Amino acid sequence: MSKSLPEFKYMSFDVVGTLIDFEGGLTSCLSEIAAEAGVTIDGEEALRLYRSARYAKDANLFPDDLVRVYLAIAPTLGLPVDETFGERLRDSAKTWKAFPDSAEAMARLARDYRLIAMTNARRWAFEYFSAALGNPFHAAFTADDTGTEKPDPAFFHQVFDFVAGEGANKNDILHVAQSQYHDIGVSRDLGMTNCWIERRHAVKGYGGTIEPAEFTKPDYHFTSMAGLADAATAARS
Repeated sequence: MSKSLPEFKYMSFDVVGTLIDFEGGLTSCLSEIAAEAGVTIDGEEALRLYRSARYAKDANLFPDDLVRVYLAIAPTLGLPVDETFGERLRDSAKTWKAFPDSAEAMARLARDYRLIAMTNARRWAFEYFSAALGNPFHAAFTADDTGTEKPDPAFFHQVFDFVAGEGANKNDILHVAQSQYHDIGVSRDLGMTNCWIERRHAVKGYGGTIEPAEFTKPDYHFTSMAGLADAATAARS
């Protein structure tokens, strides 16, 4: 590894999927709609359909795009094809829960690092996610702020410009994320040190996240945020 954990000044984070359990939020809302319609759904199948629909060429910004996604996947899942339910899925983002270890881990890390959110979600949704995490961020970049989405390198360069304004550079950042496609691969290409939080370590497949063209071996690898926080603490003792 090129740098030890105490050497970093910043940690940048993917939010949806790394800190916020978006898969649980999606499947919970879809299951509620299904129950009301008198049907049952398979969560992993729903995520597979979501993934296919979400990354269509006509996709909009997240989570607003969940209205379109719902209408695309509802027929296959046997759910009512009605825009009202799509709006319900979109609005469920306001109540999506953080992973059980996220808030505590972020609070611990914030004692020693400046934490930066990097999310493809829109600003309105991020505000709910941040609140669920205890508002731990030093700075936040959303799709509304950057005008683009990861894995576009332009998203990362805006963060580089921000830390440069504070007298730092990309080498001072550890980028933390669960998505190989959106974060780990591109961060490696940009010369960052990265940390993969393998949230789906006990489940096969990529769930609601697009599969990468190739796997990128991360610099750091944990199956939880608690694992990263524990390692950061141990490295300073």
